[in-house]
Amino acid sequence: MKPLKLLPLLLIAAATVIHPITAQETLKTRIGELSFTHDFANGYPTSATQQKLFDELDFQRACQAYIWSIPIVSMAQWQYAHNEQLGAANGQIVLCESYEDKVGGLTYNATTPYALPFIDLTDGPWIAVMPEGEVRGAAHDMWQIGITQITEPGKYLFVRPGQDVPEGAEAAGYRVFSSPTNSLLLGIRLMPVDRDDRMKLLEQIEIYPLSEHDNPQPRGYITPGGKKWLAAQPRGITYWERLADIINREPVFERDRFFLAMLAPLGIEKGKPFRPTERQKKILEEASLVGEAMAKANDFFNPRIADAHYLDGSQWEFATVCPPDQRREHFDSLDGRAAWFYEAVTNDVAMHGQKTGKGQVYMATYKDSDGDWLDGGVNYSLNVPANAPAEAFWSITVYDVDTRCLIQNEQKIADRSSRMDLLENTDGSVTIYVGPDEPQGDKARNWIPTVPGKAWFPYFRLYSPTQPFLDRTWVLPDIEKAR
Repeated sequence: MKPLKLLPLLLIAAATVIHPITAQETLKTRIGELSFTHDFANGYPTSATQQKLFDELDFQRACQAYIWSIPIVSMAQWQYAHNEQLGAANGQIVLCESYEDKVGGLTYNATTPYALPFIDLTDGPWIAVMPEGEVRGAAHDMWQIGITQITEPGKYLFVRPGQDVPEGAEAAGYRVFSSPTNSLLLGIRLMPVDRDDRMKLLEQIEIYPLSEHDNPQPRGYITPGGKKWLAAQPRGITYWERLADIINREPVFERDRFFLAMLAPLGIEKGKPFRPTERQKKILEEASLVGEAMAKANDFFNPRIADAHYLDGSQWEFATVCPPDQRREHFDSLDGRAAWFYEAVTNDVAMHGQKTGKGQVYMATYKDSDGDWLDGGVNYSLNVPANAPAEAFWSITVYDVDTRCLIQNEQKIADRSSRMDLLENTDGSVTIYVGPDEPQGDKARNWIPTVPGKAWFPYFRLYSPTQPFLDRTWVLPDIEKAR
């Protein structure tokens, strides 16, 4: 065959290649119209559709990364508040006693004081010396997983991830613990009722680096002293700035590597500065809004978290719905830990009294007996039945939905507890009044003021719960609108 006879065929083939594809299928989806050459099964996404899908992919991943990162961003913001807003040095205790001291902390108990030092182990091990006395506490890593309970007196030595335990430390009487993260928090509660006794205990707590073991220089304590501070997760791009910063300061857990992969196209990558483009910034800002909205839906009375169930028909639920190690049998408790750490901080076995019968019980509600959301402009009452099943004491504390911190009112009253001189009913029960209007007479002793236009929620705590709570022979009624 002569070569010239192939020329027409070659010309036809060339013409076929350069013809544009005119067939196209457009699908209607929940994210808008998506167009493909030919049809969906056989075609390619158009350039506009491809960009839309990348934007949606990054947005969805950012929303899920928000849910995933709530525990560590909360701790990062808390540490930032201590160091930058209050001026605490490394290892220095921030003592929160008064209402004013505590208004920046997530669901702090207004009844008992807190002694809270963050410790950065980057430059070497640190020592915490705990005295004899009524001191309770625990060490937590930056993901809010417990490292150890601090219930016994003695010397506790903490080393950073991957660091060898100093030779002879255990022989010298130290209790040695390796922190999974470079920073950690010691959450310490001073339990004596008398303030002088509490301060004596506080002054015996010593925190200093191991390098000073021959000549200790304890870092002591400071108080907020009227300075404004806020440990609640920040909103907008600041949320992602906190996340980017803490990712660069802490090791990556194996379970989190996929989330780090999701964040890389959004400009958050370990070892690199966070400098988002306008496109990335826009996606992240919207994702912080939608992510927090998802966190609210996940947190406030979520029927999908079985551990929250208190009693059929009750509006109360258990607030601590995440195991202390954040692990279920076959998966990590992604939604459970997000629900707890959106509105609270730290988690250890002592905070699960509903299961153990020891430590504390944390109950929360967001609705009244009619199923309506609690509102700062409405007056309510809660009848606490007689013989509340708590060996130590019970308390009810009201928090602001916006910050999840103590409600801020003119009266500076956020709680009522059995440690106070409350008005009792003739049957031994106690009626707590929550609302904008002060009750008349002695009932005012039982009043927690709310602010019109501000939503609120309470925690009802039982310290050292007893059997009538565990077997439900004693039941906490719903909050009711004032009649």
